[in-house]
Amino acid sequence: MITRRQFLANAAVGTATLLVWPKLTFAATGSDTRFLFVLLRGGLDGLESVPPYGDPGYQAIRGALALSPSAARPAHRLDNVFALHPSFDYAAQLYAQGQFMPVVAAAPPYWGRSHFQAQNCVENGTSKPDGAQTGWLNRCIACMPGVDGLACAAVMPLTMRGPAKVETWSPPLPTEVNPILLQRLQPLYAADARLAAPFARAIAQQTDSPVPESGTGMMAKGGSGQKKQGGLPVMMDAAGGFMGKSDGTRVAFVEDDGWDTHANEAAIVTRKIAELDAGLKAFRQSIGPMWQRTVLIVATEFGRTAHINGTGGTDHGTGGSMFLAGGALRGGHVTGRWPGIGSGELYQNRDVHATTDFRSVFKGVLATHLGVSALALESRVFPGSAGAAPMENLVDTMRAEPDRTRA
Repeated sequence: MITRRQFLANAAVGTATLLVWPKLTFAATGSDTRFLFVLLRGGLDGLESVPPYGDPGYQAIRGALALSPSAARPAHRLDNVFALHPSFDYAAQLYAQGQFMPVVAAAPPYWGRSHFQAQNCVENGTSKPDGAQTGWLNRCIACMPGVDGLACAAVMPLTMRGPAKVETWSPPLPTEVNPILLQRLQPLYAADARLAAPFARAIAQQTDSPVPESGTGMMAKGGSGQKKQGGLPVMMDAAGGFMGKSDGTRVAFVEDDGWDTHANEAAIVTRKIAELDAGLKAFRQSIGPMWQRTVLIVATEFGRTAHINGTGGTDHGTGGSMFLAGGALRGGHVTGRWPGIGSGELYQNRDVHATTDFRSVFKGVLATHLGVSALALESRVFPGSAGAAPMENLVDTMRAEPDRTRA
């Protein structure tokens, strides 16, 4: 029989263990959480994706690009100030269920206007471009013994480079080639005696070819088994398939490009946000019941200018939007401090003034959802980030614990 003194001693050891390795608190309660980071390369316009229609300066500064719940194609109303772009149909449904959350006026520590430097800063996790040769997400995985990572990308992205084991996956190349392209290539290949015959055979073999499997055995299909179009929905569908298994990938990364909108922004953003929205739906369906234990963060390297340029677009800016989603999210509201876009409120008289450091959002999720200790976050994952305090109340820990009984 165990004595009271032995019980207290064992309890003390157990408590100390959980404080040193907080991830064990999740294992002890039967939780097996998932985290996905989605990076949109090019700079998504925060004023277009999460229009602050209730801000007195919004309509005047945005003109033809202004969106609102009362427009001909209405934006999805979130509260008295903010809405979601009309293409965010599925995201709006998740928001109503408390499983989607926009973060406004957010930016990485780098406030410059270079795509490459901004993306490097977002991925390396320090306060400046080239501040580290490894990525914060890889360093996070390295703090979780026994956990591997997955990058859904053709080339290993910086954020996943480092000491931790990370695999890559990309969809198989399409088996069909645009016939117009073939028409244009045919005269060039026909003029080359060595390439003419192989080119002709390749054309003859193009029709009715099966979709090849990737190295991991997953095809470029959705969870329903139906072939999907390429791009972000396929990548997020694949990520969900890998992460949805009982012993599946716990930490993954997906990227997408084409978010730069110097001209004709309305059409581009409408199309790209529809793709992101479809990607959220594909991921939700593909990951299945594991959705309840999942949080994903969508970020881009910077926002856009508040004013429209002469070609119906916007240029590189500062404060933009982030998005969180997942069954374990404490969502259903807009977070981040809104600085306003009226006279004297813009950064350098042109951009939304950033009030939230990306790292605060990342740290808030990694600490609560993945159980990464505060010490590891400050010293290893985001070194030199003491000024970026973890954002609180992002994760509903009870949702992430389906085996536990709610009080």
